[in-house]
Amino acid sequence: MELNCSSPKTIPVVSTFTANGSDSSSTRKPISLWPGMYHSPVTNALWEARSKIFERLLDPPKDAPPQSELLTKTPSQSRTTIFYNFSSDYILREQYRDPWNEVRMGMLLEDLDALAGTISVKHCSDDDSTTRPLLLVTAAVDKIVLKKPISVDIDLKIVGSVIWVGRSSIEIQLDVIQSLKEESDVSHSVALAANFIFVARDSKTGKAAAVNRLSPETEREKFLFEEAEARSKLRKKKRVDRRKLENGEVNQLEPLLAEGRIFCDMPALADRDSILLRDTRLENALICQPQQRNIHGRIFGGFLMHRAFELAFSTAYVFAGLVPCFLEVDHVDFLRPVDVGDFLRLTSCVLYTKLENPDQPLINVEVVAHVTRPEIRSSEVKPCKMHCYRTKKLLCS
Repeated sequence: MELNCSSPKTIPVVSTFTANGSDSSSTRKPISLWPGMYHSPVTNALWEARSKIFERLLDPPKDAPPQSELLTKTPSQSRTTIFYNFSSDYILREQYRDPWNEVRMGMLLEDLDALAGTISVKHCSDDDSTTRPLLLVTAAVDKIVLKKPISVDIDLKIVGSVIWVGRSSIEIQLDVIQSLKEESDVSHSVALAANFIFVARDSKTGKAAAVNRLSPETEREKFLFEEAEARSKLRKKKRVDRRKLENGEVNQLEPLLAEGRIFCDMPALADRDSILLRDTRLENALICQPQQRNIHGRIFGGFLMHRAFELAFSTAYVFAGLVPCFLEVDHVDFLRPVDVGDFLRLTSCVLYTKLENPDQPLINVEVVAHVTRPEIRSSEVKPCKMHCYRTKKLLCS
């Protein structure tokens, strides 16, 4: 059957993205067609901002040598700010609005990851087009803390810079700032703080690669460097002691397990204000699509955090019976990369609850992502924790 696009009953469909004047016959992919176009407008803008470096990442010179000499850079050289003009840009505001007239936290997580990636690229760049660029990937998120609600009707900005480097790892601190007219103190304007850990890999061998040194200049930068150094040592210690339980932790588990067994074996005698951990589980599954990839062709870490956060939020919502108030993400670990075409299964459950303040009880939710292919067993990719309100006591079974 012949397709007639000129028929009055036919509605033609065209792309909403333009090629910014790029020659469509060119073999080089125009900036506007990069993977960022399928993510948030801020993520797209960030991925375009370093277009020259990103083009080298996508199309590095053949047999290019690695960077021969490490440079020393300051935090100010990587410092980057992005601005959300929510007060006057209606379309942008609607793209980020959640049902409660606040910013969609999942989309903000995408932007934070994209900004941290841009900052890490700035720090690791040697401005030499003859050397092959490093492959920089998100290894972990150390902490994300919400200090106050973020309105979608007030202008917003995110400021970030490198605060610490190891041999092949980089820590980036990001501050989400939203100022009210009555707030004169800048520190009171920080609505959210986050720390991202990136690691560098040789783009040819895949092995760990050394990154440029960092030289803090101000007292504040030196303080942040020392704090990050201490966190790095603590992370290494936790990896060594991961399987060891403290006596206090064992003492806390024993009564919960005992009550959980009563719940399973004698449900009629169980505490009516309790629920088994397994009964709080939710699950989401999807096939990873090309539109969800990053500039390296792997699934964008910000997208994974977005989906994990919204599942954690839903888990807390169903558990509490009230709209949860997000407080913090304790940590996110990216254990393995996720590829286009992978079957991704996100599983969440309430891990524990706390009732220090009866008006604001806490829920801790963990989300674990499993990646499978039909012929390969699943592997853990990313556990993440979220603290919210809760109304019931949780039991282990």
